[in-house]
Amino acid sequence: MEIEPAEEVKEPPRIHRLDESVVNRIAAGEVIQRPVSAVKELVENSLDASSTSISVLVKDGGLKLIQVSDDGHGIRYEDLPILCERHTTSKLSKYEDLQSIKSMGFRGEALASMTYVGHVTVTTITRGQLHGYRVSYRDGVMENEPKACAAVKGTQIVIENLFYNMIARRKTLQNSADDYTKIVDLLSRFAIHHIDVSFSCRKHGAARADVHSVATPSRLNAIRSVYGLLVAQNLIKIEASDNDPSSSVFEMDGFISNSNYVAKKTTMVLFINDRLVECTALKRALEVVYVATLPKASKPFIYMSITLPPEHVDVNVHPTKREVSLLNQEVIVEKMQSVVESVLRNSNESRTFQEQ
Repeated sequence: MEIEPAEEVKEPPRIHRLDESVVNRIAAGEVIQRPVSAVKELVENSLDASSTSISVLVKDGGLKLIQVSDDGHGIRYEDLPILCERHTTSKLSKYEDLQSIKSMGFRGEALASMTYVGHVTVTTITRGQLHGYRVSYRDGVMENEPKACAAVKGTQIVIENLFYNMIARRKTLQNSADDYTKIVDLLSRFAIHHIDVSFSCRKHGAARADVHSVATPSRLNAIRSVYGLLVAQNLIKIEASDNDPSSSVFEMDGFISNSNYVAKKTTMVLFINDRLVECTALKRALEVVYVATLPKASKPFIYMSITLPPEHVDVNVHPTKREVSLLNQEVIVEKMQSVVESVLRNSNESRTFQEQ
């Protein structure tokens, strides 16, 4: 009878502290998932800086170059040394400030993350200064002292060679055309919500911009200039509000497509407290209404701007701030659904046909 050898007892692996540079690079990969994530963060910073004009220039889908220029209030000279350190921000100072945050950025992670996965150069000038300053950053710190330079009002941030040190990520993003389309889509969404700001987005070397919107008092004009006449002429204005503290408190206004609008996929542009976000539950709920009410036009165009008390929205849910969590979300979604349904039913009964 053979005696089986006793199993070798394995020691549990030792736990050790990761090097800070590794930690930062991992975190950066979560915040800046692809070039469009960087563009979104930079454009939101420009909006926070009270800009009236924002232009974006992109090369190779953003992997070679992303340049975002604005005419906002600029960055103080004395703030430049810590500008790209992690968790440095002008938007909040204590955790409780998150309850009432109105700015787009607040964690102080976006710019820092960009310096861990790309080469960042900032040129900025504040009001009253005779000249601006230019400085480059790598891994969260300044590479050199800020140099005085000629500058136009505001800030210009350039990111070059994005994901140069993340080989696997770079390989998965080789299809640059796909990412440029995402950036154009992002800027289009900002342009129809922030109608008091001019936006432009173009490819490096291209003569004309793929997004070109000018400030306008009319939301419908903004939609027409960005998404075209065919979309704009088939939209219905929609409004709803509730002021019942026991269920939900919100105001909503927007545009939804009518029975004449036909598309291959749903376009849903959703802003909650001026923040561009996604809400899968709301999108699905509205698609269900369209399928039931207008089967032929079941892939709608929807633009909605929802305003809620800041303390009813948790903005600190997703690393890229793509999603938010709402108090009484089910109730709000249900109310939106019923408003859209009644508007669509009324429009379908009084349907008009336009001559081509």
